[in-house]
Amino acid sequence: MANSGHFNVELDLDSLRRDARSVRTVRPFVEEYALASGRRVYVLGEGRLINLAAAEGHPASVMDMSFANQSLGVEWLLRHHATLKPNVYPIPRELDEEIARLKLEALGVRIDALTPEQAAYLASWEQGT
Repeated sequence: MANSGHFNVELDLDSLRRDARSVRTVRPFVEEYALASGRRVYVLGEGRLINLAAAEGHPASVMDMSFANQSLGVEWLLRHHATLKPNVYPIPRELDEEIARLKLEALGVRIDALTPEQAAYLASWEQGT
């Protein structure tokens, strides 16, 4: 069992510990909880957010785009705050696409234009993955 959520409280490890007959470390980042029923539960990364607890966290190549979205989003809010009502606003699509374009350009890649069929597919719930 791994926590891929956002907080360390996503898994109730206190209850699991109370219900376990024994707890042992099987290998780094893997604990085995033996239950009275004979079942075993394997908890990864001490139940903490797994990509931070047992891996390398968020790579810079992902975080740079996240920070760019955050900073440009705040800049957009500052520019438009006088006309905005209290609400949750998505990052404007043009900002998001500009960040993506710049990232891909830095990697030597260009964004292709969607065909009408691709755009229809992306906008539809009728065709699933």
